[in-house]
Amino acid sequence: MYRLILITRYLLKRRITHFAIAAVALCVFTVVVVMTVMIGLVGGFKEKNHAFVGDCVVGTESLVGFPYYEEFMTLVEHSGLVQGVSPVVKSYALYGTEITDNYDNVEIVGVDPVRHSQVTNFAQTLDFNGHQPQKAFVPTYDANLPGCILGINRVSRPDPRGQYVHYDAPFRASVTLMCFPLNAMGALVGAGTNPTVTKRFYYSDDIHTGIAAVDFGYVFLPLDQAQLLCMSGQEKRINALYLKFRPNVGLQEGCRQIAELWRQFQADKAGAPNSFLLEGVNVQSWKEYRRAVVAPMEHEQLMLSMMFTLVGITTVFIVFVVFYMVVNSKKKDIGVLKSVGASNTGVLSLFQGFAFGVGLVGSCVGIFFGWLFLTRINQIEQFCYKHFGIQLWDRTVYVIGAIPNQVDPSALAVIMSCAILACLIGALVPSYLAVRLRPVETLHAGRM
Repeated sequence: MYRLILITRYLLKRRITHFAIAAVALCVFTVVVVMTVMIGLVGGFKEKNHAFVGDCVVGTESLVGFPYYEEFMTLVEHSGLVQGVSPVVKSYALYGTEITDNYDNVEIVGVDPVRHSQVTNFAQTLDFNGHQPQKAFVPTYDANLPGCILGINRVSRPDPRGQYVHYDAPFRASVTLMCFPLNAMGALVGAGTNPTVTKRFYYSDDIHTGIAAVDFGYVFLPLDQAQLLCMSGQEKRINALYLKFRPNVGLQEGCRQIAELWRQFQADKAGAPNSFLLEGVNVQSWKEYRRAVVAPMEHEQLMLSMMFTLVGITTVFIVFVVFYMVVNSKKKDIGVLKSVGASNTGVLSLFQGFAFGVGLVGSCVGIFFGWLFLTRINQIEQFCYKHFGIQLWDRTVYVIGAIPNQVDPSALAVIMSCAILACLIGALVPSYLAVRLRPVETLHAGRM
């Protein structure tokens, strides 16, 4: 009972203890705010990439692609593993518009809009035809013209708040794509004369995925048009199959079974024309397929976590200094406790309990104010931008809408545990010094 009374008195009466609590609260506040925002950004970016490609990808990095995909699609659809399969052509082209003679590089993606919407969030990201993706490549101003879907940044630029200008319908505009079709051997078709194929397409819709590379640099075409522009040969070829598993199929197990189906399919096609192209095809989960895109943000999150580990170390030293001063000022109290029968373990538990109280109160205060700040962080940013022109992120550079502010309870539990642990570690040495004090020496010193 005496330990609880003394701990309460130290927490309430000692001003230096208030300094330690404030230091812990400030550290916890900073970690809660920054880590919540970072976790939200990384998690949201992963979700966007997952939605962009589905659950599993059967594909090759070669621009030549692979044939016989329609047979494998039928095999997969009859396996009972998937609820959608979408063939995709991916290649590169030179992009020009009717208002400039300059060309820049774009990535061409050929899809069947209906199939692709069954596997990915393709329909939800369309500006005009989200409710009827089958019309995504049909220009409303002339249904006979070949249509294309542009990344939204090729149609509209975001304002400083990240908002785009949206029109009631696609305006009439055309783009020219210059492609370099490859045959099954990877050679340019028409090499030595004119290896390019040029075609004009008309703006029929735009896509806003929240992935910078897509919104800035992708042009979507109908699957058959992309095949004509990018690939040549008797067999139709693609670069990838995007798959979406049924709800009862786990990601890893589903990918394993699809990989087994592909190995069987590849063995059955041995000896068929151009079957060597099947050898370069890999089966990957969306995490593996988009690893090169997602990994940099995960590394940033890891580096940020390591930086806040240093903040925790700073907290340890602050608590150490505070407790060292408390022990020095309370030598007489320690001597009295020991003289009336308090054991070394009792004294140790007293100061460790005191440290636990500092960590608990400080982390609770920090979490409360962190949560309070996060609930208003977007309003605060809007106020700062309106009156001072200050933004945390320039929306013209970073593809981000509202700042993430959803607090993760598990993250809060980890942060609170680390704060309390830092306090306990910081109090270890002063607690040990208190245990080693001899009652006779401390009381004698008190009479001096």
